[in-house]
Amino acid sequence: MVRHAELADLELPEFGMPTVEPTIPAETYRARMSELRRRAGEEGYDHVAVYADREHFANLVYLTGYDPRFEEALLLMEIGADGRSTLVVGHEGMGYIPVSPIEGDLDPVLYSSFSLMGQGRDGTRLEEILKGAGLKPSDRVGVVGWKYYLSSEAESPETRLEIPSYIADSLRSAARHESVINCNAIMMNPESGLRTSNEVDQLAWFEFAATHTSQAVRDVIFGLRPGMSEYDAVRLMGLNGMPLSCHLMLSSGPRAFMGLGSPSSRVIERGDPFTTAYGVWGALNSRAGFVAEGPDDLPSEVWDYVDRLVAPYFEAIAAWYEHVGIGVTGGKMYHVIHDRIGDPFFGVHLNPGHLIHLDEWVHSPVYEGSRISLRSGMALQVDVIPATGTPYFTTNIEDGIALADGELRAEFAERYPEAWGRIEARRRFMEDELGVALKPEVLPFSNIPAYLPPYLLAPNRAMRMVEG
Repeated sequence: MVRHAELADLELPEFGMPTVEPTIPAETYRARMSELRRRAGEEGYDHVAVYADREHFANLVYLTGYDPRFEEALLLMEIGADGRSTLVVGHEGMGYIPVSPIEGDLDPVLYSSFSLMGQGRDGTRLEEILKGAGLKPSDRVGVVGWKYYLSSEAESPETRLEIPSYIADSLRSAARHESVINCNAIMMNPESGLRTSNEVDQLAWFEFAATHTSQAVRDVIFGLRPGMSEYDAVRLMGLNGMPLSCHLMLSSGPRAFMGLGSPSSRVIERGDPFTTAYGVWGALNSRAGFVAEGPDDLPSEVWDYVDRLVAPYFEAIAAWYEHVGIGVTGGKMYHVIHDRIGDPFFGVHLNPGHLIHLDEWVHSPVYEGSRISLRSGMALQVDVIPATGTPYFTTNIEDGIALADGELRAEFAERYPEAWGRIEARRRFMEDELGVALKPEVLPFSNIPAYLPPYLLAPNRAMRMVEG
């Protein structure tokens, strides 16, 4: 029998909301700092400089728990077991340092030029601070920002830095120009980067975050009505103030085709294309479809929206979920999608799946020809976006999962039984109601796990896999 997708009446269970917020213990941060020092030392670095600002915060938070609120920040780490960790911040950042669970391990230094314009400047030069932190002209300095480059992009990708030029200039003044090296791969390489595998506490926090973001998107799906403004639709989310990983996205009508737009006062109309995505540290969920009860509400040229676009898309997503697992290569996952919806009509151009962390996109092992094997501890997004560029608009499932071997699953279940109960309930729903069977190591974090109602005014009619 051939399995295929169909639109069916379904009841999406209430999976519940967290009553306990996981935390990352100080020992974990210290272990991360120690591992970065070890790897950096193996690669011949004498110092590592970790840059952060409001948008590019994830590497610094991962290491210390400290994130810049308004200003830049720079963590300077001497390599070696007894190396200093100097945290350079602006005026407002000084009072925020206690947010770090390892505050006592950090040597805070005020650099007033990191402060906002108009605030006092004490004349201290960044070069002086770098020298005070131990940088010498003979040192090799690894720079962590948020991106690294390949040989196809530059003749000397290792010396290409994406941090502000005045900081790069200061580092190159304190050490030799050619010895200041982009070392983001230590943190973000999809095969070996520190942030591509997660401890149980971090995964539990990602589940906590994903439960909130997915429930918010769920509440929009079930509460959406024509006549609402886009701002009204966002109010359905009941946002709780968790720090964002990206701008909240919600748009309808012609603007929905851009995908990335923020909400406006536009009134949502029956028949509109509609999309929304909400991301916080560690999680993002998205859905897209039409503000319709059925095909009669659609433009005549897309009356077959479900058959033409949504059904083959859901079949591909179901295959993604059923194939993903420990030891599977990124190249295999790429073909799981492109063998099914690789036709240009579907317009799947971005990686069909990527790693997620505190930032929305760390890197992706999922690309054509990738030999990178997925590992226990990885947090992944199913993120396959058809950009048809036609009146068929799009459809979308973006949800988070984790991969966990037997030992990690047992630890998760013991340490976080409430979250584990949600995970098990989601797995049962996906298999029993959606017809999507998961490998034991796949942990769904979303309260709308693979749930796809193409007609948003009929949210109890969603896609499932059946035989026949």
